[in-house]
Amino acid sequence: MSIPGIVKNDPWLEPYTAVIQNRINRFNEYKKMYTLSEGFTRAHEYYGEHLIDGKTVLREWAPYAVRIQLLCDYTSWRADSSGPTIEFTRLNDYGDWELSLDNDILSHGSHYRLLISWEGGCGERIPAYARRVVQDPETHIFTAQVWFPEQPYQWKADEKTVSADVPIIYEGHVGMAKEDGGVGSFEEFRINILPRIKAAGYNTVQLMALMEHPYYASFGYQVSSFFALSSRYGTPEDFKQLVDDCHDMGMAIIMDLVHSHAVKNEVEGLSLQDGSDYLYFHEGVRGQHPAWDSRCFNYGKKETINFLLSNCRFWMEEYRLDGFRFDGVTSMIYLDHGLGASFDHYDKYFGGNVDEDAVLYLSLSNDLIHSIKPSAFTVAEDMSCMPGIAAPQEEGGCGFDFRLTMGLPDYWIKIIKEQKDEDWKASEIWDVLNNRRWSEKHISYSESHDQALVGDKTIIFRLMDAAMYSDMAVGVESLHADRGIGFYKLINLLTFTAGGEGYMTFMGNEFGHPEWIDFPREGNGWSYHYARRQWSLADNTKLRYSRLLAFTADMIKNCGEALADSEIRLLHIHDSDGVLAYERGGLLFVVNLNPQRSYVDYGIPADMGRWKLVMNTDDSNYDGQGRIPTKLAIETTGCEDGIDRLSLYLPSRTALIFRRK
Repeated sequence: MSIPGIVKNDPWLEPYTAVIQNRINRFNEYKKMYTLSEGFTRAHEYYGEHLIDGKTVLREWAPYAVRIQLLCDYTSWRADSSGPTIEFTRLNDYGDWELSLDNDILSHGSHYRLLISWEGGCGERIPAYARRVVQDPETHIFTAQVWFPEQPYQWKADEKTVSADVPIIYEGHVGMAKEDGGVGSFEEFRINILPRIKAAGYNTVQLMALMEHPYYASFGYQVSSFFALSSRYGTPEDFKQLVDDCHDMGMAIIMDLVHSHAVKNEVEGLSLQDGSDYLYFHEGVRGQHPAWDSRCFNYGKKETINFLLSNCRFWMEEYRLDGFRFDGVTSMIYLDHGLGASFDHYDKYFGGNVDEDAVLYLSLSNDLIHSIKPSAFTVAEDMSCMPGIAAPQEEGGCGFDFRLTMGLPDYWIKIIKEQKDEDWKASEIWDVLNNRRWSEKHISYSESHDQALVGDKTIIFRLMDAAMYSDMAVGVESLHADRGIGFYKLINLLTFTAGGEGYMTFMGNEFGHPEWIDFPREGNGWSYHYARRQWSLADNTKLRYSRLLAFTADMIKNCGEALADSEIRLLHIHDSDGVLAYERGGLLFVVNLNPQRSYVDYGIPADMGRWKLVMNTDDSNYDGQGRIPTKLAIETTGCEDGIDRLSLYLPSRTALIFRRK
């Protein structure tokens, strides 16, 4: 038996060689099967709503149904003898149904639903492949909407290849990107937010909550219509223009892809679509997610794989996206969804609790995505650290390009909450930053939307608390603000430069946004007050927020290229002093974590030569104390032990970044 690549990279996987090889064999078998099956990843081109020879054609897969009727204005939204009725025709025993209509019944902008009947019951439903679903602002009822605009969107040019080999990702939410409350639009995000993202230096926009979801406060993670762009932000044409502008700015754009579960709603979602609870999901208890109160896909069912792979293709081809962040991967690949599990032994990655069908689906989806667009990239949200998630399929992996460093945010929060500043250990921080599978690429982050949700606190809020509201004016003397801002910069710099091969920030955290996220709900009086971003704070040069934004932009500009070098060389670490130094991509990073002690003539090993200061976190432009000259070049000095060193002044809570001249 040949040795899989991930086993070669990690000999501790040797006892699991047979399981890993079986994953490779299954992937090759199913890839061949689906490749030979004409249209297997193009289900959306058959099912759903299509304009064919001037007629609107609707097709559904509903094998358990005995009748499907159309509900719309023409039928007075009824399906009884009181008015005209329109029925689908069942085409075959497989369960395909079709309806062909003249434009006087359904045309662009028309609203409709289906009434699906089965043995013993019936229910109104949204079509499974609906591409546009809207909610009535008064009745709050969701309906499918025919969307065939007379003038389809004209893309600005041939599809551009926007490569992000080192993704520096801006995680955003269109709806909460406004400052004045309400739900933001694609147009507003395109005009007002894209230029901010570009100016700060990010090369990738990652958008949440694009797939239609009935409950706005779910953050888009309770998806109902997988092929429908959320209509609360605007039209498909509005979003295509946003994508076009993003590409024009040289930025890639990816989306949160939620294939880990589906909302349990029956009318708006897929649950009991044709009366059966197993159409796309597991039957019975296994089909119910115990923590999320949602439905669990059956990744071992051909039709489910057909649906989900087609969904990947649809979003890439219809909207020219550059990839996906796969949400909830841990929940997908374990039968217990990883709930309460401690992944403390390799047995747990290859035992009976693993859903091998889900692992296979992830491998197939990544293969499809990269075949559609070779420059595309995918990111896995997996908290279990499954070996091989971000390794090629032929080596025994799932084919993701990157995985998120999900332990880092928790670690930063833990030491902020539990340790005094002077007890932070440089060696422990370094170990956590580097505790990852080096044969796989990672996207590092200190916080995402998860850390900003109501009931939690952002990192800067944990560091500063009430000083966020009272002490953020430039020039106001505040030990709380100085401490919080100093450590905030160090945490982000360490995460950015030593935590992975890419980086992610949630919208607003680039300038230390002061508040949590709380979407409108009954418990807060349906308020949008915390479902917004206060951009004016970053724009006001009289506030420290503007200086944090300047720090982030310069950090990305000066240090971003270093992430392309996967080798990080530790040069010095001293827990008592709180000092660590490392080299990456030709840059030398020297960090003094000590909250009180500054050091004069501190020796840091460095390659012989003259080193120029690139930036330092204590710069007054970044709301530092300005204790380091901004123009500084230092020669190494040979020491008796034969090691060349830089003799540096290291202020407390400060990082210095050098490049050799």
